[in-house]
This record gives sequence, C-alpha cells and structure tokens, in this order.
Amino acid sequence: MASRFVGIGNIIGYVAGYLKLSTWFWWLGDTQFKDLCAIASIALAATIVLSVLVVKERDPRLEGPPAKDRPGVFAFFAKIFTSIQRLPPQTKKVCQVQFCAWIGFFPMLFYTSSYIGEIYAEPFLEKNPHMTPEELDGLYEEATQVGTFALLIFAITSLATNVFLPFFISPTYDAQPTEAGEGAGGSSAVAKDYELEEKTWLDYLVIPGFTLRRAWMLSQLLFTGSMLCTVFVRSVTAATVLIGLVGITWALTLWAPWAIISAEISKRDESRRAQQQRNNSPNRIASLDGYSSDENRERGVGKDDEEEADQAGVILGIHNMAIAAPQIIATVVSSIIFHFFQKPRGTPGDHSIAIVLALGGLTVLISAWFIHRIRDEPDTGPGPMDLSAIEEGECSTRPSTSHSRTRSHEQLPRASLERASLVRNKSFSGVEY
Repeated sequence: MASRFVGIGNIIGYVAGYLKLSTWFWWLGDTQFKDLCAIASIALAATIVLSVLVVKERDPRLEGPPAKDRPGVFAFFAKIFTSIQRLPPQTKKVCQVQFCAWIGFFPMLFYTSSYIGEIYAEPFLEKNPHMTPEELDGLYEEATQVGTFALLIFAITSLATNVFLPFFISPTYDAQPTEAGEGAGGSSAVAKDYELEEKTWLDYLVIPGFTLRRAWMLSQLLFTGSMLCTVFVRSVTAATVLIGLVGITWALTLWAPWAIISAEISKRDESRRAQQQRNNSPNRIASLDGYSSDENRERGVGKDDEEEADQAGVILGIHNMAIAAPQIIATVVSSIIFHFFQKPRGTPGDHSIAIVLALGGLTVLISAWFIHRIRDEPDTGPGPMDLSAIEEGECSTRPSTSHSRTRSHEQLPRASLERASLVRNKSFSGVEY
C-alpha cells in the first residue's frame, strides 16, 4: 500500500510538471521550477505533520533501559559498522541488491526527461543547426514537456503494476498460519479454521511459482534490457515505451525489498518477545532471531550479540544508506561520461545520456544476480495464533513450526494469509523507528 501511495504521488507530481503551473500559481514563483519546488515543499510538510500526529510508537520503557553507549563521532561510526556486520541474512542480501541497483536507478530518475528531450530536439537541430538562443530555449522547453509526459507514463505503469501484480504473486513473505499448541492458549482448533476456508476467486489468479523474489528479479532484467536499448532508440515514441516499461521495475523496487526486510524484522522481533515471555528458558538463545544455536555459531553470533539485536529503525537506516550511497557513484561516473561524450547545447547527435543509462542498466543486471541468492521464503517464525498469544503475554512455550514446514505455503487460501499478515503487521507497526 505504501508503494501504491508513492505511485499516486508520482502521478500528481508529473502531471504538475507537465502542466504550465506558472499561470495558476504565479504567487508561488515566477518560473515553472519555482512553482514545482514550492508545491513539493508544501506537500512534504503536510504529509510529515500528518504522520507525526497519527503514527503511534511503542513505549520505549517496555523494552528495558536504554543502551549506555559512549557518545562521540568514532563511537557512532563504530556502532554503524557493527550493525552492518550483524545484519539479518536476508536483509544483508537486500542491501547488496539495492546498492548495485540504485547505481542504475539514479541516472534513470535524473536524466529521463533530458534523454527524451534530446531525442525530440535532434530533428529540429539537424534541420536548423544555427538557432538563436531564444529559439533554443523554446525548443528545449517543449522537449522538457515531452520528457515529462514520458515520466507520467512511467508513473502510471508503476501504479498499475503495484495495484494488480500482487494478485498474481504467491505471497511467500506473509506470515505462515500454523497450528498452535497448548502454549498458545489452546487455540489449535481455531488455527485449523485456516485450512477449512474455501478459495476465493482471487486465489485462482495466483501464478504457481511466481514469487515476489522472482518477480523482482525479472523486473531488474527488464530494466537492464530497456536501458541497453536506449543507445539504439531514435524516436520519442519508442523511448517513451522504454521508460514506461521501466515503471514495472520501479513498482517492484518500491515494494519487494521492504516486504522482505519487514518480514524478517517482524519474525526476529516476535521471537525476541517470545523469549522474554518464557522467562529465560533453556531454549531462549536457540530460537532467537529464528535461528538455532548451531546456525548462530556458524554466523559468528554469540549470546551478547543476540541479546543486543539492532532495532528495526537501525536496520531500515542501513538499508536507506545502501540506497543513498550509490548516488555518489552514479554522479561521479555520469560526470566522467558527460565530460568525454557530451556535446555543446544545441548540437545534434548528443547520445551521452543514453550511454549513462546503458551503463546503469549493467549495474542493475548485477543486482539481479544478488536477488537470485535471496530465499523465496524466510525461516519459519511463530504462527498467527502464537503471535496473538505473544502480544497478550500468554505464550509460555516454544511455538510449533513442524506443520508450517511440511505444508506448501502456496496451497493456503489468500484469506488465511491476509489474516495471518494482519496479526504480524499488528506487531510490526509498534516497532521503534
């Protein structure tokens, strides 16, 4: 749903860029760019205020005393480095994907309108290579508007993908319903209700084997193919089609990594709370983070590290670093390419932006290989009834997971998966940020 709202915002933004706002919002500025900046700032401030007023956080006093870290710049960076080293396995792989992918995404977001604009302007420049500065300004203003229209198609494709594609994907990253034992309040009879539900018409839309991971990987390959084609495309229509196809990749980028990370964070935090409810039982360390003691030893995680697992905000912050850091690389590489290949303004035959986009597509191809290494299903965590019991403080024994390991997740009705996800999301929404 978050990615869908982002898609709606993208459409509104590109429509605003496509229209001549200076005639309507003259009081915000005397140019189109100033109007867009003012409208974006107002929208950003309004949404932040709304989030601050509506979102409720978990009381930090329930999580014990705060960590007694030594303040200072070096201690800060040391903690970041330590947190990166002990990232959950799935999250670490997602960060690797994002680091490579966003080297290619940033040029696409920055230079798409300019790329379309150069293609639009080239026939006019070839016909009249000696335009006056005023004529060039008018031509490139029209070219920018054509490029913005391509971005509007891109945003519409992205929103349509996020609205309809989830109905065809097997929901492997939803919480798996399991039969809870007596430790979950004797709710096994209720848990069996998940198995007795009949399939709805939405369940028949699911494509067997078409998981979120595979859809994400295919979208990266689509991006690579589209960006490589930019070097050969010479018409505005064909270039607009390429940018529109990239909207599918953008939709999965706004959706897949967050789904994978949130599933692992939720599973880890629920395991930790279950351990707290068990009052330091002998199996406490064995089930923390969803891993066995042997698996934790193989990962080099000791008892102290497990007890000091990073909060969700730290993990998501590192993930954001994996997105932001590639911007520096993309900017430096793009500047080098423009230095050698870019022609003066108003000169036909400038294909430097297409070269930048094609090289970005190659880095996204590397990210597709990293996606191939991600598991389709995270390690099994507590079932929905166990999660409810944990929230109510009733769980005193280790939840049973044997049933969920033997039953195929794809065979479960969508309604069951949605109900299980509601229980998981109820817990995840209270994690500190």
